[in-house]
Formats: sequence, structure tokens, C-alpha cells
Amino acid sequence: MPGVCGLSSNSFKKNLLLGNSDNDEVIGYENGKCSSRKGNGKRGRKGVLDNTSKQVGCSDSTDQGEKTGVEEMKREGNGMDGVTDYGNGKCSSRKKRAKRGGNGELDNMSKQGGGCYMSDRVDKIGRDTCGDDEEMNRYGSGVMQRDTMVTDDAYTGFKELMDGGVDDDDEEEEEEEEEEVVVEGHNGILKKASVTQLPPSSPGRSDSYLSESRFDQCSISAKSLKGLKDAGYEKMTMVQEATLPVILKGKDVLAKAKTGSGKTVAFLLPAIEAIVKSPPIAHDQKHSPILVLVLCPTRELASQVASEASKLLKYHPSIGAQVVIGGIKIAQEQKQMRKNSFQILVATPGRLIDHLQNSAGFATRLKGVQVLVLDEADRLLDMGFRKDIEKIISAVPIQHQTLLFSATIPDEVHKICDVALKRDHEYINTVQEGLEETNSQVRQMHIAAPLGEHFSILYTLLKEHIKDYANYKILVFCTTAMVTRFVADLLMKLNLNVREIHSRKPQSYRNRISDEFRKSKGLVLVTSDVSARGVDYPDVTLVLQIGVPADRQQYIHRLGRTGRKGKEGRGILVLAPWEEFFLSSIKDLPITKASEPVVDPDTRKLVELALARVDAKIKGTAYGAWLGYYNSNKNVRRDKNRLVMLANEYSRSMGLDNPPAIAKKNLRKMGLQSIPGLRSE
Repeated sequence: MPGVCGLSSNSFKKNLLLGNSDNDEVIGYENGKCSSRKGNGKRGRKGVLDNTSKQVGCSDSTDQGEKTGVEEMKREGNGMDGVTDYGNGKCSSRKKRAKRGGNGELDNMSKQGGGCYMSDRVDKIGRDTCGDDEEMNRYGSGVMQRDTMVTDDAYTGFKELMDGGVDDDDEEEEEEEEEEVVVEGHNGILKKASVTQLPPSSPGRSDSYLSESRFDQCSISAKSLKGLKDAGYEKMTMVQEATLPVILKGKDVLAKAKTGSGKTVAFLLPAIEAIVKSPPIAHDQKHSPILVLVLCPTRELASQVASEASKLLKYHPSIGAQVVIGGIKIAQEQKQMRKNSFQILVATPGRLIDHLQNSAGFATRLKGVQVLVLDEADRLLDMGFRKDIEKIISAVPIQHQTLLFSATIPDEVHKICDVALKRDHEYINTVQEGLEETNSQVRQMHIAAPLGEHFSILYTLLKEHIKDYANYKILVFCTTAMVTRFVADLLMKLNLNVREIHSRKPQSYRNRISDEFRKSKGLVLVTSDVSARGVDYPDVTLVLQIGVPADRQQYIHRLGRTGRKGKEGRGILVLAPWEEFFLSSIKDLPITKASEPVVDPDTRKLVELALARVDAKIKGTAYGAWLGYYNSNKNVRRDKNRLVMLANEYSRSMGLDNPPAIAKKNLRKMGLQSIPGLRSE
């Protein structure tokens, strides 16, 4: 087999735009109105509504923050714009810095069609708290205007879209061809993009994580090779094999690469090599320039990329890496950047803009950028970071290499390509067309059972898996942050080894728990969708999803936490019978129906006793969050009376005789103020 760096690419069927998954327009909430926009959008009364994605029906359950009432939305790290006003049925935003509120920050609010929710950012009704500052539609910085009210944790959300695939090894050597195709950009400009697609896999061949190519077949420095070896990397993954030779030549690259396919090393390694080849920095220079800038959509992913960089830099003592994210005081990061010498900066877009605006000398340091990386570009744009990215691109030198990695190539990604990539960039598709979006080594099942049985079934499934797997590592996905808190508390009272993670937890806590789960075995992590994408937890043996996911893509993202790097995994989706409508959206996936597990009387009694010990306030906030989440689902909200009946069934499943009271203003926002069966306060 020839050295990988000498390979050319094989022909590729031109297909840069995928479906109708992303849309710029905004549509009204229930009977209200919301400003629509294309590109930068229409100007609101006090600001600009920008980068707000249109979704139909229900939205993503990825941690979104909100604040009930007329107080200002507050935040730490990033600002907030594009906040929808459901009271008046309008959307507007203000371009001011936001303030911190409660335990978090307000992020990523996008308008949904027909109904909106925030599945994880603010679950407690009437509480002055916000969510995760990376996962937001951030349009500059902003404060929610005083007449804007966004209520309980499930009203507004953004939808993550991912067109997954499986990287396949090819059994026979196949000579690749390269062709140059003309791609029409969104500005009417014709671009020439060299396009590469991996050769198709052989029939009957199972998914392969690694290729047969080795890193030492490329022109990598000896120190980098030693770092790779110590990190356990010898053979390249399919993504690395396809992209590394092109990136090392200095070309701009748009790579369609699946999450968990080894793309982090694919862009970090050549970036480090670019630094190695750069002229040495003058010793009398006060602050070294930033040579490599990596933008990530979330704090967790940014921290993970920085951790990977530290492994690869083990034998490069003169090269340093720094991470800047929300959830940490900006003054602390400023101090670290003054103290430490680094050439690689990993950042979330909002926090990077904060440093551009508020950190002395930072803009000058960015003028040294040679390599700009947009990691998970589809998610960056889906979360409303387009304007920030454009500002950042304008802040770095015109002459630099851009590497854009994205799981899908939707409309918004193509638009940013027009701005970020050179005309002769190469498009490399490492996601094989026609393969299922989930890893074939993951066994998928779904169980349908009444709501009143879900907690007993959950406990039974966990006990059985723990019994069968000595080194178990389980993720339990819940619909919202407050439901996550409730389920975690219940399982702790059942004496399971449980941790919880969601946006309502401080960032330092989230970092600690995430790191513990990554390194540990024999642990159950109950989580909201902050863990659904972009976080690498090795050796997860089971993914349990309780309740209907926001959409097909979210189901796939969650399931993708297991069966990574070619390993086996299991996924179980637990639904109520009335939630089985969701199965039609994943009918093409290899998911089978399993019978309801037998719950013995002792187990049922244990669960009932544990439920009785869970604090009533935790149950109350979970109930309100659950009601808001399903009120946003187009399949459930059509019949408001039935929705309330189901919510009260959920209340009884938690061991409550009467449903918790909900603030009248919150019921009004949900359009439930006149529905019998609800208690108001």
C-alpha cells in the first residue's frame, strides 16, 4: 500500500446541500408574531434578531436557559440576544452585555414554530436562573428587554442537526481519483472546490474505526510522533487518513466528519506541525502571538479539545495551549493568558468575543493566527454563532489556513464557507452515503410502558445491566434539566452510584463530573442533552433514553455516546404508549421492540419508598418542566386537555397525590390557563 501522504482522492458525487434541515425564518409562537429574517434578520424594537433557526413542532432538548417574569435575563461569559417575547408574540433583542443570574447564564434561544420550549436551561418556574453560555444564539451581547417573559425550562430551544454516517474501511486497495467541481456559493459566486470522498466499503464488511495507514507515513515531526505514540495512537482513523495529507499541504479544508471519528487529532496534529515550522518568537516579545485558533460550540467540547492538545504537545515544551470558555470569570482567564505562554487557543465564540472587546492586547495577539479551525461547524451555526464567527474571521489575518469540520453541510455551513474558505478549498466527505446514521455495533431497542411504570422499569433495567457488566458505564438521558435532577435524586436514594450533569450546575461542577465519568467505570450519569453531542466518554456500555427525544437527530446524538471507536454498545428508549409516534421518525434505523421487563414486587416497593423520600420541590419543578416540554411537542399539544391529563399522570408516577401548582403567568404563556386539572398559584 502506498504511503498515505501520496494518495490522491477518488471521485465524489457533488452534494453539498442537505435537505431542508436548517431554515433562517422565524415563525410565531401560537397566535403571536415573530420577526422573520434572512441572513442578519429584521431589526427589533431594541435590537437585531439574528441567527434564529426555524423549527417545526418540537425542538431540541439541549440545555437552554430562561428567566420567568419581568426581570432582565442575566448571564456569565456570553451575552444573550434573539430572545422571543411570547407575551406580546414578538421577537426582539438588545445589544448590551448581560448579567449573571442565579446559577448560570442565558444561552441559545431559538424560535420554534407552533410552540417553543427550553428543555434544560431554566426548569424551575419563577426562579431567577439561566443556562449554559456556549449553547445560545448569541448575537453580540444582550439583555432581555423588560417586557419579555420566557417561562419554565421547556419553551424555547434550538435544534441540533446531524447527518451521521459510518466510516468504513475498504477491504481492497482502491485507487482514488480527484476531480475539481464548480460549486455555486450563496452569494452567486462560483467556487472551485476539490472534492474527496472515501471509497465505498466492501459488501458485508463491518464498520471499521481505524485505517491501515500509520502516522509515521506522513511528514510529522519526531516529537509529535512520540506524543502520538504515548497517547496510544499509531494507526490513523479513516477521517485522519483522508484529511491529514491535504491539511499538511496547507490547503483549506471543509470536512464532513462524524462526531467521535478522530477529527480532533485530524486538525490539531497539522496545526501543531504548522507551529513547529513557524519562525521562532522573539524572546523580548511581551505576549507571543496566537498561531492556532480553534472554535468549539460548547464548553465541554472546548475543554476536551484542549485536553487532547496537551497530549500531543507532550514533547513540545515550547508550545502551549490555552482554553477560554464561559462559566469562568473573565478576569481569571485574562490572568492566565498574561502568565502563560501559548500558541494554541481553544475557545467558545462568545467568550472569544468577550476577550476581543475587554482584554488588552488580545486583538493584537490574534493577528498572528495561521490556522483557524471551526469544530462542529453545523452546531456552531445552528446555535446562532454566525455573526460572532464572522467577527472573529475579520479579526484574524487574511492569509491563514481554515479547517472546517462539520457532521452535516446544511445551508448555514455553506454560507460560512463563502466567508471562511479559500476558493480552491478541498471538500472531503468521510461520511459514507447510504449507511445508517447509527453505529451498527450498537444494539437498539425500545420499550413501551405506562408512565406510572417508567421509574420501576428504569431501576430494573439499570440493575440488570449492572449485574451483567462488571465495568458498566451508563448514560441516562432525560428530557429537561429539572427532570434530570429529579431522576438523579431518585436513583441516588435507590443506592446506585449516580452522578448528574445539566446546565443548571456550575461549570466547575460540570467539568469535574464530566472528567470523573470519562475516567471511571461502575458509574451511572444522569444527564440532559449537554452530553448528547461533542463529548467523548469512552467505553459507555448502555445509553438509556427516558421519554420522547426532541427529534430524530437528538436520538441519534444521544445513542452516539456508546459504540464509539468501533466498540459495542446498547441503547434502550423507554416511551409511554402515546409517545410511540416518535418511532416513525426512526423507522429506518435498526431498532427493535423489546417486551416490558418484569418488575418484581420488592423492586416496585423500593421505588415507591425512594419516590416518597424525594423532596416535593424537586418533584414540583420536574412536573412543570415536563409539562412545558410536552406542551411544545406538536404531536402532544394539539389536545390541551389530554396534555394536562398526561401531566397529572406523570405527577402521580412521582408519588404525588395532587399535581404541583404552577404560576398563573406560566400557564398563560403555555396557553393552559383555562384547562381543567391544573393548579395555579
